Amino acid sequence: MIVAAKGTERVWSFDSGGASWGTTARFPCREVAGQTVVLADCLAALEQLEPESVDVAVTSPPYNIGVAYRSYADRLPRAAYLDWMGQVGRGVARALRPDGALFLNVGSTNADPWVAMDVAAALRSTFTLQNHILWAKSLSVGDDTFGHFKPINSQRFLNHNFESVFHFTKTGAVSVDRLAVGVPFKDKSNIARWGHKQDRRCAGNVWFIPYRTVRSKAQKFDHPAGYPVELPLRCLRLHGAKQGAVVLDPFVGSGTTLLAAARLNLCGLGFEVDAEYGHAAVRRLEAERENAKTAAANHRPGTARHRRDSFLAPRLPL
Repeated sequence: MIVAAKGTERVWSFDSGGASWGTTARFPCREVAGQTVVLADCLAALEQLEPESVDVAVTSPPYNIGVAYRSYADRLPRAAYLDWMGQVGRGVARALRPDGALFLNVGSTNADPWVAMDVAAALRSTFTLQNHILWAKSLSVGDDTFGHFKPINSQRFLNHNFESVFHFTKTGAVSVDRLAVGVPFKDKSNIARWGHKQDRRCAGNVWFIPYRTVRSKAQKFDHPAGYPVELPLRCLRLHGAKQGAVVLDPFVGSGTTLLAAARLNLCGLGFEVDAEYGHAAVRRLEAERENAKTAAANHRPGTARHRRDSFLAPRLPL
């Protein structure tokens, strides 16, 4: 088994193998920074999970739009693709706790505008769609544009600047932490007028999260279809995941979801069928671990940076 329940605690049964890849009963795996990358087909790996052992899943499957992955043909017949998505959904649902959630990011194209909705419909018999979030990658406000998009040359279509994030739960009644991903009030008088306890309100279901500017394949971690780490961070915060919660990504790719889990002190588990992508995810997590060590060392009492930051920190009145 990959995960075994032990009271309210999650116990990983992986052998990380030190600097090399260890193995589970069936799959090569590697643990870095509290996150575990497993080289496995997601359906086969999902079968090994204990029921109700995962708190939240955040993932982005192939969209079946012809992306050039290394080890996966992204052009299945529509019925076969949707049947596969249904199987993945059932596998994730089996692994989720009753109050768990699946955040499923799916995009579409102008040539195939229905694919995201079709994927959501394939999970309709398994989950309740609790929230439908639009991830806006680029926005135009007045005469200005913010973010990045892929321009198209067309007399028929507009540039496609958003993707869907489907927030699925088992009941549709799972509490979320809206203020954890909220924004301050524009009109501060609304705080007292409506009895709010803090200067924070729900930001709604349109999330503007632009890609960071990249100029090379290496800056995309050698993966053709990644998303910004801010997206899974926001999903995990909305879910209210607490320290030590188990996060699952059955299509881990370059490891972005696990990177977000590491930053929030959560226990991530990701499946990846392609060894090169899996290695890239591990290298990315290793870099994150080293960056965290450096940051901690620089802020130890007595270091120059700690003395500087302490000096710059605001003093509270006595």
